Amino acid sequence: MRQIVLDTETTGLEPAEGHRVIEIGCVEIVNRRPTDRTFHYYLNPEREIDREAENVHGLSSAFLADKPKFSDIAGEFLAFIEGAELVIHNAAFDVGFLDAEFARLTPPGPAVAGVCGVLDTLMLARQLHPGQRNSLDALCKRFQIDNSNRELHGALLDAQLLANVYLLMTGGQAELVLAAEETTSSGAERRKPKQVRRKGLKLVVQRASEDELAAHEAALDRLDNAVGGPCMWRQAMPEALAKS
Repeated sequence: MRQIVLDTETTGLEPAEGHRVIEIGCVEIVNRRPTDRTFHYYLNPEREIDREAENVHGLSSAFLADKPKFSDIAGEFLAFIEGAELVIHNAAFDVGFLDAEFARLTPPGPAVAGVCGVLDTLMLARQLHPGQRNSLDALCKRFQIDNSNRELHGALLDAQLLANVYLLMTGGQAELVLAAEETTSSGAERRKPKQVRRKGLKLVVQRASEDELAAHEAALDRLDNAVGGPCMWRQAMPEALAKS
């Protein structure tokens, strides 16, 4: 299954009032594993940015003046997300802005829901944690994800944080996007583990040396001292077995 965790930054809050997308950040997940593929652009909105919005993301008109327009990257963006499931926090906001951007193209582009599935992690978090704060910052704190670099909102950083939140929230498995395992360029599925036939198989058992056993016992002694009694390993393994 291919999913794209997506976030945007905008010039304001209402696409109906002519506000535009100024940053798109996407992170690819294939079969619940982040790949090394991302999509990230700053965009020239061809309009001024509301002061309140600039205070949130820190992106200025001067910084964006030489950046591409949405029409310049629309085809590449569509090719990246097409056929995937988009994972978005407060999806109605981002999808509304992206639909408005596609509608401005000549000829108009497709609606996002026409080319992608959409999963709203804000709605999912509210179902799982009713009555609690479910902002991205709150979820990072709840799942002990380091967001100390998030002094300002940024589309790619927020997509990376949300990818980790989503994986933990939906199955207890997350991998740092910045250190994700590589996949093939086509996002090929992970290979299924092969069954090992044990009949006739000769296994070599490498037993610990005396020095290794002594080092192991010393490590257990340090654990005993740290917890003020027999550590979990001593309780789980009889002393005679541990010294055999």
